[in-house]
Amino acid sequence: MSSYRKFAYVYDELMEDMPYPDWLRFAREAWEKHGSMPKSVVELGCGTGSITIPLVNSGFEVTGIDLSADMLSVARRKMESTPQGSRLYREGSIRWLQQDMREWEIPEQVDAVISFCDCFSYLLEERDVISAFAQTYKGLKPGGTFLFDVHHPNTMIRYDEEQPFVWDDRSVSYIWTCELDAPRCEIEHHLSIFAKEEQSDLYRRFEETHVQRAYDPEWMNTELVKAGFRDVKCYADFEWVEAGDDAQRLFYVAVK
Repeated sequence: MSSYRKFAYVYDELMEDMPYPDWLRFAREAWEKHGSMPKSVVELGCGTGSITIPLVNSGFEVTGIDLSADMLSVARRKMESTPQGSRLYREGSIRWLQQDMREWEIPEQVDAVISFCDCFSYLLEERDVISAFAQTYKGLKPGGTFLFDVHHPNTMIRYDEEQPFVWDDRSVSYIWTCELDAPRCEIEHHLSIFAKEEQSDLYRRFEETHVQRAYDPEWMNTELVKAGFRDVKCYADFEWVEAGDDAQRLFYVAVK
């Protein structure tokens, strides 16, 4: 698994166009369609809190879990800078935990677990996915919902075909190339990032490597059922439609 380091401090700027409102909308609609509106939520792979914080501000009790201490540090600062931040911390509406999603646990069971922005695609072995499913099932209350998205296998192929990717902005830029291991449907992302120094015209360069893997959708469905989940559904790209081969992201909804 990858643990974001220097990348954490430019992550929000590079990802400012990510569809966070769509993930939040999908979660609410999934809770309405497949269960009930939760009170307590765990977010696996919460990153810098771009989904966590809006959930907390909307009245949910959220535990944000991430492997990266740097990402959690950014998330805490963002939460503290919100108008309600201090009060919500005092009330216990938010907590941040540095844990591996394959082994995560908290003392109490929760109403819902979410994991968006293809966090599960960073699990590189089948046993890792199976372990994360088992821990999530264990951490949910009966009737609780598990929502997550992953890359469709064909998305990895498209990444390889469409590379390289370049982003050029005044404060941060990158060059992004990929290497695809087709038999494993695993892709290695290489990023050369150039970040502008504060109060300077100089840029610092650093390198990041991230590896993701896509799994057969039928296998994912089967393993969710084996873990104990019922009413397992797979949708495509934020929409309530069956996922086909043209889907970019697969959205899974499973009920304990």
